[in-house]
Amino acid sequence: MAGAGSITTADVQKAATFRVALRAFLRQTERSAQHAGLTPQRYLLLLLVKGAEDGSSRATISELAKRLHLAQSTVTELVNRAASAGLVRRSASSEDARVVYVELTEEGEERFAAAFDAMLDERRRLAQVVAELSR
Repeated sequence: MAGAGSITTADVQKAATFRVALRAFLRQTERSAQHAGLTPQRYLLLLLVKGAEDGSSRATISELAKRLHLAQSTVTELVNRAASAGLVRRSASSEDARVVYVELTEEGEERFAAAFDAMLDERRRLAQVVAELSR
């Protein structure tokens, strides 16, 4: 097995510690999302829209597909369901008619904020683990 000799117990322990912390973070995200009336997938969608890379709090389907590592058709269906639930709305670009932005509705903002706020301690814990493992 190539590279097996370069694997140290300490490296494996660090990887295991990170994976446990990441799983705890993901599980708490699921709980917080559900408590706010969101599925984990919808929470992630709202997070990526609100946290758009350009700071606009809106995103295109293409941008979302790239960041989610999913097919555009899959993201379109996720957005359709979130729109039907009243969490997001679509708006046409004023510069390019082919571009449609996804934005959070007031209901989406409220539910997202509830889940996001509930995750503050968990985000801090994960950041602490990452910082400790980076030393």
